[in-house]
Amino acid sequence: MKVAQFALDRKAKHTVVLDVSKLSGLCDYFVICSAETGTQADAILNWVAAQAKENNFRMHHFEKDDSSDWVLVDFSDVILHIFVNDARKFYNLEHLWADAKRVRIPRRKIEAGER
Repeated sequence: MKVAQFALDRKAKHTVVLDVSKLSGLCDYFVICSAETGTQADAILNWVAAQAKENNFRMHHFEKDDSSDWVLVDFSDVILHIFVNDARKFYNLEHLWADAKRVRIPRRKIEAGER
């Protein structure tokens, strides 16, 4: 799940991947993560967009509210949701998609010289 890893690279918190392929015709996976602030949500969005382009992932589109409390990034088969903490609690997508299987996110190996 590279999209999840891209978000984690910018310190996204509480990242969850849900396999919704058997529950929705919209996409195969939801990646849901939290940001402390709208500014951090924007930073995650910008990093994910740059990494997607670098890795030849087609970003179909993105949407966000004025304060960046919720950012949606559509990669067609994967939809990334970036929430500020209170918005994540309010929308509670994990509860809404409780029947979806959670997918383990592999831990990224630290490269030499990286912190």
